[in-house]
Amino acid sequence: MAGGGGRSLTETPTWAVAVVCFVILLISIAIEHTFHFIGNWLKKKHKSALHESLEKIKSELMILGFISLLLTVGEGLISKICISEKVAATWHPCSNNEAKEEDFDDESRRLLADQRRILAGEGIDKCAENGKVAFVSAGGIHQLHIFIFVLAVFHVLYCILTLALGRAKMRRWKRWEEETKTLEYQFTHDPERFRFANETSFGRRHLSFWTKNPILIWIVCFFRQFVRSVPEVDYLTLRHGFMMAHLAPSSHQTFDFRQYIKRCLEEDFKVVVEISPPLWFIAVFFLLFHTHGWNSYLWLPFVPLIIVLLVGTKLQVIITQMGLRISKQGMVVKGEPVVQPGDDLFWFNKPRLILYLINFVLFQNAFQLAFFSWTAFQFGLKSCYNSRSEDVVIRISMG
Repeated sequence: MAGGGGRSLTETPTWAVAVVCFVILLISIAIEHTFHFIGNWLKKKHKSALHESLEKIKSELMILGFISLLLTVGEGLISKICISEKVAATWHPCSNNEAKEEDFDDESRRLLADQRRILAGEGIDKCAENGKVAFVSAGGIHQLHIFIFVLAVFHVLYCILTLALGRAKMRRWKRWEEETKTLEYQFTHDPERFRFANETSFGRRHLSFWTKNPILIWIVCFFRQFVRSVPEVDYLTLRHGFMMAHLAPSSHQTFDFRQYIKRCLEEDFKVVVEISPPLWFIAVFFLLFHTHGWNSYLWLPFVPLIIVLLVGTKLQVIITQMGLRISKQGMVVKGEPVVQPGDDLFWFNKPRLILYLINFVLFQNAFQLAFFSWTAFQFGLKSCYNSRSEDVVIRISMG
């Protein structure tokens, strides 16, 4: 008996089945060898953190495979669950008028599908015979299957792009790091020289009248994140503070703070690239929020933007607060100011919270672009999902 209104394998040429299996197998082997090649290259380059990130990506693909398997196996069972038409008419992503206009074009295809099922001996939908509708149709499950795959791909690409942009930003730090090895830098940064804290370069940037006002400090730091979020003076001061806290004086000249930050970025990438169970559940809520009448396009895409601006402002505030700690220790400093970072400067004394927020932002942005790409591919650019031009512009620009 045929399934899905088409020919079964008993009516399909064996060479066609073999070709499909061969192509799928070939693609799978190529992907496996690509991951194996990248893993060996990362090991040779001693990039253990990135190698772990690659393993997490492979784990996510395995989870994606299980989700795909469950959707395929459960497709028949889920589509046989019947609910009343009154319940099924609630919480639609499109208005009833828009949905009817799109359903009108599909009506002829549905009639043809019903005729094929009757000829194949399957009969018409059991839920329709009882005056009900399917909980989720087989076609809807297939479309959801595609969306989950698109979402995972966009998230991985987003994380890789973020890592690439972070490493690109660090290239300018190479020149600053090389300057620390010059005689001119050692002369201008004499460790035996006494100066007022507010007369140092770091002090002139962070010790002012606005730093003593809890409201002004947030306002100024909010705008500072848009103009050279990591200036040279902050980089060199943080570098000096790190070396004073963790390294012996004899190794200060050979230490490369930029390489250390690059390794930290790779370590943090392991957290950012992971799609944790909470993020999968958040994706479920995002799908729920795309309901007609909620106008989610006016507020949901702006959530990651607000978080990014808040995190950027907080990091600027932390650097300024470290400068205030120096001034509280004394008006005169010997050599360069020594900043003392601490967990108490972060929200809830948890620095990793900022990392989790960045992980959420990347996932949310990937969701926005994946949702737009999926709806455009599955339903077209003129579907009710993309009927509002402002919705499309906001989703793409925020993503």
